[in-house]
Amino acid sequence: MWTYVRAFCFAAPLIVVATALLGTVSFLTTLFDRSGRAAHRVARLWSRVLLAVAGVKAEVEGLERIAPNGSYVIASNHLSLMDTPLVLAHLPLQFRFLAKKSLFRIPFIGTHLRRAGHVSIPREDARGSLKAMAEAARLLRERGISMLVFPEGTRSTGELGAFKEGAAYLAIQAGVPLVPVAIAGTGTILPPGSVILRPGPVRMRVGQPIPTGGLTLQDRTRLTALLRERIQEMLRRPAGLVAGGGFEPPTFGL
Repeated sequence: MWTYVRAFCFAAPLIVVATALLGTVSFLTTLFDRSGRAAHRVARLWSRVLLAVAGVKAEVEGLERIAPNGSYVIASNHLSLMDTPLVLAHLPLQFRFLAKKSLFRIPFIGTHLRRAGHVSIPREDARGSLKAMAEAARLLRERGISMLVFPEGTRSTGELGAFKEGAAYLAIQAGVPLVPVAIAGTGTILPPGSVILRPGPVRMRVGQPIPTGGLTLQDRTRLTALLRERIQEMLRRPAGLVAGGGFEPPTFGL
């Protein structure tokens, strides 16, 4: 009972106010900063407010493995709508999202997404998807930013799903490392289909970046398999156990 009282009487009103206020500020920044960097900083603030109000306590490992000014493709498992705020709040990178095209059709939100530099993916159009991936690769190379991708393509129910090859394709095209990220606990905080935020612990583990130098698009299937293997290993690792040396970079026999 207390969970529902807290959610509707305390958390929900604060989240609505914070979203309206910071969403407006974020939109206004895009009128003057088309790079999306200012909007991203506002989004990070919103994410931290959201997690704090929801009572989420995050344990984060592996941030020392990435350079704050680096350019990467970030690939994470996907359990909940809370995954993106968790990554936004804690990953010290300027990154954009690959988002389904339907989100860009929503008034105000769509305009904001486009102005902030996020990339629309028409999932039902193979040729359009390749064109969008090429645009995302261009942004990675020219702006020195990173891109967040959920290779499962949709939220899973706990078991790690099959990975699509988009993250590997994008990392190879852009010539940037692929960073595996494993998330646990967000499915309990906000289960699929629920609107009730439940306080509790979550964990985010950042794996060793996988270099893509020398790889071609023909390697994307093997790279995708390696990515899934890395995330699966991090999900299975006991809580509180931090790998000291990480993983050896893949060679793919090249």
